Amino acid sequence: MGKTALLIIDMQNDFCLPGAPFEVYGAMNVAKKIKRVLKACREHGLPVVHVFRHYRADGSDVELTRYDGFMKAGTSLVRGTSSAEILDDLKPIDGEYLVVKQRWSAFFQTELDLLLRRLGIDHIVVTGVQTPNCIRGTVWDANSLDYEVTVLADGTGAKTDEVHNANLLDMKNIGVQVMTSDEFIYRLPHPSRENHVAKIRKKIENQKTIPEPPSY
Repeated sequence: MGKTALLIIDMQNDFCLPGAPFEVYGAMNVAKKIKRVLKACREHGLPVVHVFRHYRADGSDVELTRYDGFMKAGTSLVRGTSSAEILDDLKPIDGEYLVVKQRWSAFFQTELDLLLRRLGIDHIVVTGVQTPNCIRGTVWDANSLDYEVTVLADGTGAKTDEVHNANLLDMKNIGVQVMTSDEFIYRLPHPSRENHVAKIRKKIENQKTIPEPPSY
């Protein structure tokens, strides 16, 4: 059985602080929950991966649909600016991993998949903002890459509760585990999981079924 890692996605000043250009409703409340989860994961030695956006100042790597908003905001989420910094309460410490992305999914054209596999991680616990975009995109890609996924319902957030809850339901309906931060912390150091890969591998090995014809 592989390891579990905590992913913290886009908890940066310009996504979280009140009045910021790309503020996500309730992000600071989400940050309080993540802070508790992060503390617990550090205490129990779980790997932590901070995923965040850094754009070039000229907007050459900004999403097509975000470009106008980026230019209007001016230098938002540009490396080296305060807007791009991770919230003070969630800042990485020595031994934690940093992954920069420019798109919704934390896996899209980043080293995240390679990093997780090298560390022996096959279960990720996803936190951050916002649920219908970066959280959902990351979860869908993780599912497609055969990671087991847990999403913390109160450790993620969206612009409205309705959007947040609808997306959580979609994720739950494809087999993603959804729980609260308290439920996750309570089960440490052995996070709740289904061990899908190990179960499926065992069934395949035991059933001796010919997987496909030798020719088409």
